[in-house]
Amino acid sequence: MNRNPHNHNQQIVLPSMTDMGVLVVKGVTNFAKKHKAISMGYVFGILFLLLVGSGTKLTYDQSKQYNKIMNSIDLNAEYQASIQYANAVSAYRATKGWFSCDALCQRNKRKMEHASRVLDDIRQEGYARMSDAKSVAGLFSEVGVGEVKDSFWQYFTAGKSFAKRQSMWDILFMGIRKMSRDESTLEYVVKVIIQVLINFSMGLVMTLVLFVIGLWGIIRSYQPNPLVALTFFIGAICAAFAFVSTYLFAIFGAAAGGVYGIAKIVESNARIEQGQNQRRQYVHQHPHYR
Repeated sequence: MNRNPHNHNQQIVLPSMTDMGVLVVKGVTNFAKKHKAISMGYVFGILFLLLVGSGTKLTYDQSKQYNKIMNSIDLNAEYQASIQYANAVSAYRATKGWFSCDALCQRNKRKMEHASRVLDDIRQEGYARMSDAKSVAGLFSEVGVGEVKDSFWQYFTAGKSFAKRQSMWDILFMGIRKMSRDESTLEYVVKVIIQVLINFSMGLVMTLVLFVIGLWGIIRSYQPNPLVALTFFIGAICAAFAFVSTYLFAIFGAAAGGVYGIAKIVESNARIEQGQNQRRQYVHQHPHYR
């Protein structure tokens, strides 16, 4: 009795795109049911983005009063004070020794400290007036929402830059290791994709944390009442979380789609090769078909 070992080979069959979509939907649904707080925060963040939008437009009186207070800030005085402070620091460093400070050095040090106090006082006065102007506009105004958005995009851009820069170095060193370990190209590509996803996850999570840390300072500068401040704080955090998680979900989805496409190509080639092997074996066992 002839035994054909190839009949016992099992071929891995990948699910179709429809089945993959069903699996993803089921996974998201199960996650939402098990983590209701996260799901509610995500939905609230999306609604907050849609409802707040770009913020309420300032009325004519608000705009007039806001500009009046902002124009009262003496930027020239701050500029002159910063120049005097820079000159005082330069003079102090020029007369300071490695381990000693003579009478001239002490005098320059006192001038530097005085210039620093003057500059701080001018800046504090400017910040106070700016805070008064912001309180006129309001936290949910186009001014307040715009400032929070600018802060988020600044951190978001920095997070993406970190991920791209780190991924570039990882790809370089992983390529060097590939040559020394004799890895296949497919294995190298999969490792690169995983590392890029890790870098973007780290960068965007860091973006979210830094944004939340700086958010309260922005809110305080508008002098809102506690209820408005708390509502805006929670809404902005949920909105940032919703945006970052959606961005990461899109990246992971694109990566999974790419890996799935490569796997389908490998599966198709394996089927063709298996069919050719079976045909050659059949012809070998039945020589009258040659």
